[in-house]
Amino acid sequence: RNMEDSTGSNPQSPGFTEKLKSWLSWSWTYVCFLWFGMVLIMLYVLWSPLKLQETLTSASVFLNTLTPKFYVALTGTSSLISGLILIFEWWYFRKYGTSFIEQVSVSHLRPLLGGVENAEPSNNNLFLFVECKVWRNPLNLFRGAEYNRYTWVTGKEPLTYYDMNLSAQDHQTFFTGDTQQLRPEDAVMQKAWRERNPQARIRAAYQAIEINHQCAAAYVLLAEEEATTITEAERLFKKALSIDMIQQRKDINLLVYIKRRLAMCARKLGRIKEAVKMMRDLMKEFPLLGMLNIHENLLEALLELQAYADVQAVLAKYDDISLPKSATICYTSALLKARAVSDKFSPEAASRRGLSTAEMNAVEAIHRAVEFNPHVPKYLLEMKSLILPPEHILKRGDSEAVAYAFFHLQHWKRAEGALNLLHCTWEGTFRIIPYPLEKGHLFYPYPGCTETADRELLPSFHEVSVYPKKELPFFILFTAGLCSFTAMLAMLTHQFPELMGVFAKAVIRVFFLPVDHPLLLIGF
Repeated sequence: RNMEDSTGSNPQSPGFTEKLKSWLSWSWTYVCFLWFGMVLIMLYVLWSPLKLQETLTSASVFLNTLTPKFYVALTGTSSLISGLILIFEWWYFRKYGTSFIEQVSVSHLRPLLGGVENAEPSNNNLFLFVECKVWRNPLNLFRGAEYNRYTWVTGKEPLTYYDMNLSAQDHQTFFTGDTQQLRPEDAVMQKAWRERNPQARIRAAYQAIEINHQCAAAYVLLAEEEATTITEAERLFKKALSIDMIQQRKDINLLVYIKRRLAMCARKLGRIKEAVKMMRDLMKEFPLLGMLNIHENLLEALLELQAYADVQAVLAKYDDISLPKSATICYTSALLKARAVSDKFSPEAASRRGLSTAEMNAVEAIHRAVEFNPHVPKYLLEMKSLILPPEHILKRGDSEAVAYAFFHLQHWKRAEGALNLLHCTWEGTFRIIPYPLEKGHLFYPYPGCTETADRELLPSFHEVSVYPKKELPFFILFTAGLCSFTAMLAMLTHQFPELMGVFAKAVIRVFFLPVDHPLLLIGF
């Protein structure tokens, strides 16, 4: 008890400090009003001693002697300054998604006015950082046989330098042997992956083959970038696989990469059952390589076979609360549940009788999928045009949405009524999550870093989908209005200098220099 008494009497105790801070925050607004009132009273008391009447009179004489050139220069300068502020604010908003003036106000002025201090980093911030990580696209296309063909036809580059640079880093990591000392052909291939020019990469691969005809990594590069058809790419991958098997190297990454790409070649060439078997064998042989997301390749192939029971079995294993989610997992689960009811679903009938249990499950699955990645529905509903998917994706971002819809749109179209059910229900997700950047419903809050990363991953000719749609900050609208108003005044003053000079003097007399009563001079 003595300790409690001493703590309570100590003015430096935490309770006393918190009370003092809260009292200062509460009283700050009233202090401002008190200060303004004291200024008015002081002006009234010192009106005669300081001879403010004579000062204002002399100011009036000075203003009356100003020429129209002064008003032209004044309005022109004001218009220029407000225009520069508007340009800077707009640039800052486009780059960082917020107003510079508002950010300064929140970051620096708000704490001085008693605002809430920045909270300690929470576990949610850690999960947001993880979700902003860029991942290898499990279904990425072949550069020579697919991406390059697009460039030949359209003249546009479907891959960004940032995306290809990430792939170069992946290849250097995947295809570096376990031995610390690289062989000569491996050193050449290390340099080949870093080459920015495709022809330089291909020449380096042939140079590595000249050094060692049994260089599997060189054949992998040729299969990816020189082969102009999937059939040719498959032949080169089989060559690389035979070399790797003969040498019995323990480079698991290279072996898994080759087998996976061979399975994807079989899928693209229509040998889907063979592709499914290769993927299952690969997952069974290397169960610890789940980060490669081979199950997403398997899900897409099973959907093509319309083996929905097998798809559900794969989802039951990977759609676990402890495992990271993806658009493929969430939207495939929604597709299966929508498929069970979509052929007979009618919005009018549902509004009259209500949703059945199966329909409610389908709607909830769609809401879950849309909350995870809100960019996908516009691509599935063909409200936005598709492009070739990038080689890397950002989960919950537009890049992931493009990659998912590119391969799975056909599966949604095949399920009768599924797209209609999606069209009727997907926007309801946003009513469940009123503030998506501050809190989530089934997932962690939507990360705010997706737009910046997607602009790096997706080509410049693609309009990046942004969620949530950013409203123009108040200060940008205010600055735009101020700039337009001052520009109009500058133009009128330049065209009619005499008339605008008379107008300016009249405004000054009406609002600042009335002489009927001294109190009117200070705003009463």
